[in-house]
Parts: sequence; C-alpha cells; structure tokens
Amino acid sequence: MKFATKAIHAGQHPDPTTGAVMTPIYQTSTYWQKSPGEHQGYEYSRGTNPTRKALEDCLASLENAQFGLAFSSGMAATDTVLRLLRPGDEVITGNDLYGGSYRIFTKVFEHYGITFHFVDVTKPEHVASLISKKTKLIWVETPTNPTMQIVDIAAIAAVAKAADVLYVVDNTFASPYLQNPIDLGADIVMHSVTKYIAGHSDVVMGALVTNSEELYKQLFFYYNACGGTPGPQDSFLALRGIKTLHLRMKAHCENGRQVATFLRQHPKIEKVYWPGFEDHPNHDVAKKQMRDFGGMISIVLKNTSLQDTFKIASSFKIFSLAESLGGVESLINHPATMTHGSIPKEVREKVGVVDNLIRISVGVEDIDDLLADLKQALV
Repeated sequence: MKFATKAIHAGQHPDPTTGAVMTPIYQTSTYWQKSPGEHQGYEYSRGTNPTRKALEDCLASLENAQFGLAFSSGMAATDTVLRLLRPGDEVITGNDLYGGSYRIFTKVFEHYGITFHFVDVTKPEHVASLISKKTKLIWVETPTNPTMQIVDIAAIAAVAKAADVLYVVDNTFASPYLQNPIDLGADIVMHSVTKYIAGHSDVVMGALVTNSEELYKQLFFYYNACGGTPGPQDSFLALRGIKTLHLRMKAHCENGRQVATFLRQHPKIEKVYWPGFEDHPNHDVAKKQMRDFGGMISIVLKNTSLQDTFKIASSFKIFSLAESLGGVESLINHPATMTHGSIPKEVREKVGVVDNLIRISVGVEDIDDLLADLKQALV
C-alpha cells in the first residue's frame, strides 16, 4: 500500500463484534481469560490494549517497519531507549537538540554513569572520530530543533553499523510522510506523536518503531515494566489524526515554502533557517532523503534585543505564542526561554540558538492570512 492508504487503513480492521469501521476506544483495564494464561492476546492494558495496538501497527507501517510502540509522551519513548544502556556506556548525539532530550541526557542519565558527547552530527566524520568500545548509541534529530540542521541519515547509519552501535533517529520534525529513517539504516525511529502525526494539538504521545524483533522485545519489556503507555482515548485521537497526515503535510510544506521565502526577503530578518533553500547547509542531503522540506522555520531577528524579541513574539494575531509544533494551527515559539530553556545559554548559543531567534511552526491556514499576520507583527 502507498502512504495515503496506509494512513487510513494500516493496523485497523472492522470491529469483530459490531463491524464498526473505526477502531473502538477499548476503555478497559483488564481482559477475560478462559483459564489462567489462556486469553485472546490481551491481559492488562498497561501492556497491551486493542486501540493502542491498532495505532502502533499503523505507525510501524507508515515508517516501513514491523514493530511499533506508543508511549504517553515523546520523553517516555526517549527514556525507554536510554534504559537499554548501562553505567559506563557512551552516547554520541547532536549539538543542536530538543531541550527536553538534552535535559534527560544530562540531568537524568548522566547521573547513572552514562556519558554523552554533543557534536556536529551533520559531519559523519565527527561522529566516527568519537566511536570507542564504550559507544553504545548514536542519537540524532533531522531536521534539528531549532536550527534545522540536516543530518545524512544513511551516512551516520554506515558509521553505526561499522561499529555495531545502536542508531536512533528522532523523526519528529519530518514525520513519516517526509522521510523514513528505517529505510536509510536507522535501528529505531522515535516520534513525538504530539506533533505532526496526531496533528491537532489535543494529544501528548510518543512512539518508537523498529524492524528488529530483538530490539522490540527489549523495548517492550521496559514499556510494560515501567508503564509509560498512553490510554485508549489518546490512542484513538492519534489514530484519527493520522488519517489526514498526508493531506496536512502537503499543506504544511506549501505554506512553509511561501512563509520562508517571504521571511528571507524581509528587512528585519537577519537569517532564515529552512532546509528548502538551495544554500541551506546540507540542502542536497535533505533533497535526497526527504520528499519535501516541511513547515518548520526558524528566524533570527536583525539587531533585536530580548525585550523587543518578546514584543514581536507576542504581537501575532493568527500565529499563537506557544510550546509545541506540528498542529494544524500556526505557532510561534521562543526557544531560548521556552523549549530550550533547560540548555545553558553558552551551550545553546554555540549552535545559533540565540535570544533573538524565533521558531515558527507553519500551520495549514490560508497563506494570505499567515503572510498578513507576519507583515503586521514585523513592522
């Protein structure tokens, strides 16, 4: 099946009891057993739930993978991967990274004796130079949050494979519609389902997908044992959101292109980060591994103080100043004080996350209204 068909049908079957076309919300904690251990595939909903299972199968299908797991948040999914590590292990990851990932790496798992190396992962040789016998995991985002760096997924996969190191790609900014890291050599793909996949800013959820049955079993153990699983209502909402993912992503990309072009020509903008520009670093890589360039854009305001940046960020009428991204509505975010506030100033500024940087999640509203809002806010 092609993507649009999988988004609507994968993992979902008419309910065997009623024939309901839409997967029901199985709002139950436990399941009847004919005799001890003899059940119909479900025992207790922390471990498995029919609504969640339909979502997990759909997510796996969209990423061209065999196995999927849904979590109560993207951070719960991240936490589960990191539980595969042991004291003394080392991780190589990007120096431009979501603030929540940086926080769990440095404030939680470093305390358990795990070392994290933050490097420019857009250059595979930088990753290769840090590989040692202690390296157990390579974790990358692409595009990165918030400076939209593009990582060559296949090139890093070759480094990971040569060293027999686990390789995880956070595919949140692209979504499965724009790229599929499993096809390019990733062992695990992570998503904040909250964002583009669910797409309506009404669910908090994460996911992991993999083609490895061994990895799936290891992840499932922590998934069940530690309990970071979502309820059936959220699973239903995410599954419903997925059905329009292909339609929404086309609109995000079309609007994103026009917004990025407008911003690049604006006299108050010093820099625009968007991988669709031909002079964007690693644009050729983005063109090779992505189907389009998405609706995520970051801008640096020209000669603007923190106070004036706040004033501009608060002056939009259609774009909402808020955390998160990827919903149908357009959002404005100030990473330095919001999504990346947990990263020390000197660390984030080294990769360009300065106080006058604003991140934009371009929604699917009418483009004329979006451009008009940008014009009035940037006067």
